Amino acid sequence: MAKNRVEKITEELAIPIIENEKLELVDIEYRKEGPNWFLRLYIDKPGGITLDDCQKVSEQLGKKLDEEDPIKGNYFLQVSSPGLDRPLKNEKDFMRCRGRMVEVKLYKALDGNKVIEGELVGLENNVIKLNVANVGLVELPREKVALTKLAIKF
Repeated sequence: MAKNRVEKITEELAIPIIENEKLELVDIEYRKEGPNWFLRLYIDKPGGITLDDCQKVSEQLGKKLDEEDPIKGNYFLQVSSPGLDRPLKNEKDFMRCRGRMVEVKLYKALDGNKVIEGELVGLENNVIKLNVANVGLVELPREKVALTKLAIKF
């Protein structure tokens, strides 16, 4: 079964469960690692999720996947937090993170840099806008961006 189809079916089954638990679906991955397939869901909520949140979603979704049986073959189901450096995927993510430092990885270097770090101004018309130190406002079309995530400094 195609990777995208598995992720789409899983999303359709997971959304009612996740919304009922007052959580947010951040991402779904279906990928092969070594000889095994993994179906991973990343969930979140304001203030962060708990192990109990992950367990509830995993148990409910696991039952639903067993009933519907949309995925042929064996796989491991994992439900977890997206982590501190979670990727920004949708408009809601970009809105929530305005004013925070982000790291943007590009497919091709821009002025010799494949990674640009700056304060997120926002996302408008599929263009990521950042305030970059010593540069000013930088606008990056999303089709040129491989990944945008929060910049975590320790």
